[in-house]
Amino acid sequence: MEYRILRYFWTIAEEGTMAKAARLLHITQPTLSRQIHELEDELGTPLFNRTKGRLSLTEAGLFLKSRAEEILDLTEQTKQEFADRRSELFSGHIRIGCVEADNSDTLAMMLEEFVNDYPEITFTIFSGSSADVSDLLDKGLIDLGILLQPIDLHKYQQIVLPRTEKWGLLVSNESFLAQKKGITPQDLIGIPLLMPSQPEMQRMVTNWADVTLDELNIVGDFNLSFNAISLVTREIGSLVGIEGANSMVPASETTFVPLDPVVKTNCVLVWRKGRIMSPVVSEFVKKFHQAFA
Repeated sequence: MEYRILRYFWTIAEEGTMAKAARLLHITQPTLSRQIHELEDELGTPLFNRTKGRLSLTEAGLFLKSRAEEILDLTEQTKQEFADRRSELFSGHIRIGCVEADNSDTLAMMLEEFVNDYPEITFTIFSGSSADVSDLLDKGLIDLGILLQPIDLHKYQQIVLPRTEKWGLLVSNESFLAQKKGITPQDLIGIPLLMPSQPEMQRMVTNWADVTLDELNIVGDFNLSFNAISLVTREIGSLVGIEGANSMVPASETTFVPLDPVVKTNCVLVWRKGRIMSPVVSEFVKKFHQAFA
C-alpha cells in the first residue's frame, strides 16, 4: 500500500466526491477512480458506499481513514523534522586549518561542492604548517585540519587523502642541482639546505639519506615554504619540501628536483578524538568519508 494511494483515499473521504478530490489532487477523475478500485481489490473489501454521486465510508473505510490519518500525519511530521534539521545543520560555520600542499585543491573541491549544496554555510581557512594546524586543533580554535605526513596523529581521528605529495629540493636555476633528474642522498652532503622545522619531517629526511642532522649543512629552517622561497632564488640554500607547496613559484627562477629514491607522503584530514562536532562539521566530515574513506 503506497503513501500516494493512502493520500488519494483520505482526500476522497474528506471531500465526499471523486470530482472534488481529483481537482485537489491534480489528477483525472477516471485515474483516481481506478486507483481506489485497485486499493479495494488489494484489501479485499469495499471502502465506500456509492449513492447518488456521493461517497460515504463503509466500516472498513472508516477504519482505514483513521489509520491513514495517523500514517499521513507521521509522514508529514517526519518530513518537517528533517526540513528543520536541514535548516539547523546547513547554516553553520566550519573552521579549517590547511598546510601548503597539492591537497589544498582537494579541500577547495570539497568546499565548493558543500557550499553549492548548502549556500548558507560559511567557512574560515587558516594556513600553516602541520605543527601550526595541530596547535590550533588542540586549542579548539579550528574544527578540522589537513596535515602533511609524517606527523604524530595519535590524538586525532583521520581520513587519508588519496593524492600523494612528492618530496624533493627546490633549487635555484643557477644551481648545478637544477640539471639533475633526481636528488640522491649523496647530493645533500655539503650543500646549504633550508629544512622544515617539524622534527618528524627532519627525521624522515635524515632516515632517507642515512645521515644525522649534524652531517647536513642546514643554514636555516622554516614552518612555511612561502617566505623561504626568496632565499632559494638568492642561492642562500636549497629548500627541502614537497612539490605541491611550490606550485606557484615561477619556473624561470627555480626548479623542483624530486628525491631519488622517491619519497611520497599523504595528507590527512584530522579532528580531535572525543571532541563533539557541530552538525555542519559532522556532515562535512561525512562528505570526506564518502569521497575518500
